[in-house]
Amino acid sequence: MTAHVADEALKMLEVDTYGLDQMDHKILRFILKECGGGPVGLNTLAVAVGESSETIEEIYEPYLIQKGFLRRTPSGRVLTKFTYDHFGVEPNKRQKELW
Repeated sequence: MTAHVADEALKMLEVDTYGLDQMDHKILRFILKECGGGPVGLNTLAVAVGESSETIEEIYEPYLIQKGFLRRTPSGRVLTKFTYDHFGVEPNKRQKELW
């Protein structure tokens, strides 16, 4: 019963099976759709998703990196193969070269 209640609560909060919430999805989808998987700078990302760069860097990014969805590189943030698999999207040639 408890697991069912927890699952229903997560659905109400729009949290997926990997623990990604709406903002996590917004960040990842922006990088995926608008930036071709990256790299993208922090300030560009912040403006695009309507969140402060500090909040992205301190709250969202650590979780996305820890779970294997995002990498920080000297050129900017890039998506991982895991992210493409999660969203069911085939990576482009340039993105494969970054891995």
